[in-house]
Amino acid sequence: MAAKPLSGKTMFISGASRGIGLAIAKRAAADGANVALIAKTAEPHPKLEGTVYTAAEEIEEAGGQALPIVGDIRDGDSVTAAVAQAVERFGGIDICVNNASAINLGSVEEVPLKRFDLMNGIQVRGTYAVSQACIPHMKGRENPHILTLSPPIRLEQQWLTPTAYMMAKFGMTLCALGIAEELRDEGIASNTLWPRTMVATAAVQNLLGGDEAMARARKPEVYSDAAYAIVTRPAREFTGQSLLCEDVLLDSGVTDLSVYDCVPGSDLGVDLWVDTPNPPGYSAP
Repeated sequence: MAAKPLSGKTMFISGASRGIGLAIAKRAAADGANVALIAKTAEPHPKLEGTVYTAAEEIEEAGGQALPIVGDIRDGDSVTAAVAQAVERFGGIDICVNNASAINLGSVEEVPLKRFDLMNGIQVRGTYAVSQACIPHMKGRENPHILTLSPPIRLEQQWLTPTAYMMAKFGMTLCALGIAEELRDEGIASNTLWPRTMVATAAVQNLLGGDEAMARARKPEVYSDAAYAIVTRPAREFTGQSLLCEDVLLDSGVTDLSVYDCVPGSDLGVDLWVDTPNPPGYSAP
């Protein structure tokens, strides 16, 4: 049997104690990958499932090796120490996934500076810090990828609000695209990935409409399968792109996106910075 593409590879991922980040980690683990995950959740949260430790257990059950690290990606020293732990344990880093994110959809009059700082600290500073710390340990690896979970930058009027969240998410994308150009000659890929639809996560459940919104969402696997498709592509040939999950899946050979629907046949909710739930021309078989 041929070796799986991520067998023995090492992924460093931020904020993977639940949801999309955990799904991406488990998809890599199914190949036999090593996963170092840094997250703040050491103790159970009343509204959020999972901790960094329960996530590590799920990763190992999926077939990988896990290194759970409690840390704050806004703290440079915390990030440097976490990456050093991962390298000491696994010998290097092949894939860096910038997943950690905070959300507040309030207007400029509603979002206090403390919350603005939190979102931009996690999204922009955190993406920069994690990428910066991982890069030296990715040079010379066989197929190194940085993947940042952020949207395509859309400057039409309807996509410029809410201001604080827009700035934070676009900041992640700008960081990723800048890194792609800086590292192009090194052969380290840097791309962004975003879903066309809402994805069933705690944020959707708690902030975007509860059970009704969840029924109009796709499963986290729409994100994890797309992420897997990206990080298994040749890094030197596939970099500097802002990608949408569903487009990546169709391009990689998936023919029926409806398998990802939480409720078959539901009217899918379209995510921010996206016009339609499916790529042009797609219709379910």
